[in-house]
Amino acid sequence: MSDPNANKALIEELWAALARRDFAAVAACFSEDGHYTDVPAPEDGARGPAAIEARLRLGLEPLERYVLNGGPMVAEGDMVITEHSEDWYWPTGEHVRLPFVSVHEVHDGRVTRWWDYWDLGTLMNAAPAWWVEQIMVGYQ
Repeated sequence: MSDPNANKALIEELWAALARRDFAAVAACFSEDGHYTDVPAPEDGARGPAAIEARLRLGLEPLERYVLNGGPMVAEGDMVITEHSEDWYWPTGEHVRLPFVSVHEVHDGRVTRWWDYWDLGTLMNAAPAWWVEQIMVGYQ
């Protein structure tokens, strides 16, 4: 079992990079076989740093502004669980505040699993059609 404080520091680093939309730095936090998934999404997510970076870019890069609002974080053993929200602002004027619970598993100083739990309806009710179309094409 790894050090919960070190694991928490790694996830804080991941969140700081995501807040900057530094997708390469987020991907660098992952092991080669790391797995990231949006639990409400129909597919299995992304595996490996390059695929994880591409997945994050697909959804977040088109946003005009992105704000990550921190929240409670709990670390125990290899697991780090956070509750936070994200404000997404599209260049066409739409906005959503999306609440999340994120579960991270860390081994040997790298994230091996990141599962995001959020409400698909909250996002789809706010997102512009062009963005949804782009997401659907990108995930095929």
